[in-house]
This record gives sequence, structure tokens and C-alpha cells, in this order.
Amino acid sequence: MKAARGVLVFSRTNGYRHDSIPAGIEAFRQLTPGVEATEDPAALEDLTGVDTVVFLNTNGEVLTDAGRAALEAYVRGGGGFLGVHSAAASEYGWPFYRELVGAWFDRHPAVQPATVTVSDPGHPATAHLPPAFAWVDEWYDFRSRPDAHVLLRVDESTYEGGGMGAEHPLAWCHERFGGRAFYTALGHTVESYAEPAFRKHLANALKWVSRA
Repeated sequence: MKAARGVLVFSRTNGYRHDSIPAGIEAFRQLTPGVEATEDPAALEDLTGVDTVVFLNTNGEVLTDAGRAALEAYVRGGGGFLGVHSAAASEYGWPFYRELVGAWFDRHPAVQPATVTVSDPGHPATAHLPPAFAWVDEWYDFRSRPDAHVLLRVDESTYEGGGMGAEHPLAWCHERFGGRAFYTALGHTVESYAEPAFRKHLANALKWVSRA
């Protein structure tokens, strides 16, 4: 039997690559012990001993067929999944992944400030945040609205180019297939990973998906 591997942070890209990936990996390493960071798809083909799988700004088709089978089995066995930002722009050809991450990325306007609102102040990943706060990010529109519990929204009246209208979802969580999944669209910029509020958002999302 393999020993526990802790948190597996996967950041492979097959398309656009975010400059913030190294900062994100370092943030996770500072937030929790036992982080294994990789871009090798073979690392996803056997998830024995993994506590939580994090897709950190992945992009495009990033898994092998064996990796898809292993990730699905892992989730169906009660595993935890955390998707960050362009995790929603990954694996467009795999319907199970869309259900897991919650929605696929569609488009975004230029990076700019906007107002984020908290939809659930009682969730561990959002309880520390004020009801509304200013943030600079790449504001994603999604191809559909997630069938999930929405935690954060972005107010489209506070920035240019939003395309989802009122109640624009930004972060959400759900229990599905036997496991837990959390997604946050925040995390485009390098600077965000040094922000205490965002780091706590990620840390408590990790705890929630791993049932800690």
C-alpha cells in the first residue's frame, strides 16, 4: 500500500499558461503540509494515498485516458477535488469533468477591478470575507450556470464586459459522485496568491473538500 501523498497540485497546460502558476504552487506549499506539485499526467494515473487533488490553472486537455479513469474512480470513492481559475478551461471533451468542476469556461474581458459579493457567509471558505469587496482578476463567463451551491458572485455592474447578467457565479461547491468538489474562478494574477484573504479562501476550500 502506498503511503499518504497529501495534496496533489496539478498544473499542466495545453494552451494558455498563467504566469501565476509558480506563485500558486508556492502558496499551496505554505498553506498545507505534504504538497506534491506536478505537471506529469502520469501522476494522475494512480491516486492511491492522495488526500486532495487540486487543478491549479490547468488548461486544455491535460489527462491521459488512464488519468481520467483514475480521477473518476478517486472521486467516486469519496475523494476531494479543488479547481482554481482555468481549471474550468480544461478537459472540454470529458462530460464527467464538467460535472465535477461545475461549469466550463466560455470567455472573459480584460483583467480589471470589480466587486465580489459573498453569497454564503457561513461556508468555511467565505466566512472570513466581508459581504462585498473589491478584487482584480480575469472575470470568467461560463458556458452554463453550475448546478452547485454558489459561494461568491461578481457584480457585473462594477466592470466592463460581463456576459452572464445578474447573479454571476464565481465560486461554488458541491457533493457529487460520492466525493466533494470546490471551484473558484479567482486566481488569475500572481499577486492574488500573496493576499491573505485569498489564501484563507483556498486553505478552507482544501479543508472542506478533504472533510478535515
